[in-house]
Amino acid sequence: MNEISDINAAGSDLQHLENIPHSIEAEQQILGAILTNNDVYYRVSQIIKATHFFDPVHAKIFNIAEDRITSNKLASPVTMASFMENDEGLKELGGSEYLARLAASAIAAFAAPDYAQMIYDFAIRRKLILLGQDISARAADVNIEDDPDNQIVTAEQALYQLAETGEDVKGFQSFLAAVTTAVKSAGNAFKRDGGLSGISTGLIDMDKKLGGMHKSDLLILAARPSMGKTSLATNIAFSIAKAYQRGNLQDGSEGTINGGVVGFYSLEMSAEQLAARVLSEASEVPSEQIRRGDMTETEFRRFVHAAKTLESCPLFIDDTPALPISQLAIRARRLKRIHGLDLLIVDYLQLVRPDSAKDNRVNEVSEITQGLKALAKELEIPVLALSQLSRQVENREDKRPQLADLRESGSIEQDADVVMFIYREEYYKEREKPSDHELEKIAQWQDDMERLHGKAEVIIGKQRHGPIGIVELSFEGKFTRFGNLAKSWQQENIQDY
Repeated sequence: MNEISDINAAGSDLQHLENIPHSIEAEQQILGAILTNNDVYYRVSQIIKATHFFDPVHAKIFNIAEDRITSNKLASPVTMASFMENDEGLKELGGSEYLARLAASAIAAFAAPDYAQMIYDFAIRRKLILLGQDISARAADVNIEDDPDNQIVTAEQALYQLAETGEDVKGFQSFLAAVTTAVKSAGNAFKRDGGLSGISTGLIDMDKKLGGMHKSDLLILAARPSMGKTSLATNIAFSIAKAYQRGNLQDGSEGTINGGVVGFYSLEMSAEQLAARVLSEASEVPSEQIRRGDMTETEFRRFVHAAKTLESCPLFIDDTPALPISQLAIRARRLKRIHGLDLLIVDYLQLVRPDSAKDNRVNEVSEITQGLKALAKELEIPVLALSQLSRQVENREDKRPQLADLRESGSIEQDADVVMFIYREEYYKEREKPSDHELEKIAQWQDDMERLHGKAEVIIGKQRHGPIGIVELSFEGKFTRFGNLAKSWQQENIQDY
């Protein structure tokens, strides 16, 4: 697939067009304001970058001034002249005298943000013009390898990037820019409860192991049927959506400071069934009673109260079956653009369709996992995908899942940043009940069932940025709810109290 062509922010690719959206005067006056008062830079740096300037010389002046100011050095016509004395573009405009004229044309500091917004808007308009030209040119070029569906996906992706970041494609960035982003992310995380660097799952011990769910990560949650994959994913989704708060981030911009907006692709269950699971957990009314309508008046009131409480939760469900990976990505981009998006859950991986049929299932799953990982990076959110395990787990004496048990494990294991398995020994032990006349075995079985009752394990089999290990959780089957498991020393303290 060809990439949407790179857009030159300075506008050289648009020189043949008439009425190109730009304002040389606005660029000159805002640069003059920065060179006479370096504090102006901080007023406009959240709005414009060097790439938004139409004139390439202006872009270079802004870039050098930015480097000096952020390094606590003076950016003035005199200091800038020494860095640009060999610049041919500046020489054509008059050299150091041009820098002095910029300073003379400076606008007042309070007006700088308005001028910056004008420069930004013109830059976006120029990029939209070139993007439209590129889409038109590709559509006119009949190429078997570049079918219309691929062109639509590529164009939509470029438009999304332009809407979100002001850039249609991302190229190389300096290490300084990457470090700055990392520090900013850590600063925002520090303000969050618990000091997590990612989004809290609502499960204390899991958060300690994972550090929360991190942006751009693909997390796989795998298990055999009836282990509770959907239940755990639903619990996490509900916990994050319930805790959602917006506010001012450390850099002064507005964003999510706690919890998040959750998108849930339910490819197996209907939206109504999924909502019933969430309500069962929130109201503490067993899900089978909700399905049958078999509730006491007290339980029904609790159920209705939970429903009203959850009305404002930013949890969005899409239950379209057999969704192709490209459509899944398009809908996720649209959700983020309209409502915001902090976590995407896919239930489950094997029900997503590839965009085109492959020669074998491994290649199809590989396309899907690569697509989900690319989507996590593009939208800068964690993507949690559920996955089935192969039957070979059932043939072992120790039925704890391993990485090799993943269906089509090669691609899933390779693309995922985190792979987790759910294991409930109680489920297997319950099916090993001895016959009634085997009294000793019955007694031992009952002891084992009592020890295992209401307990579950989440086995972290792979974690690219942290430790692997086992997280113990509680599990209440009647409410399909996972929770924090009180340790033995905590239970003793409760009893003593």
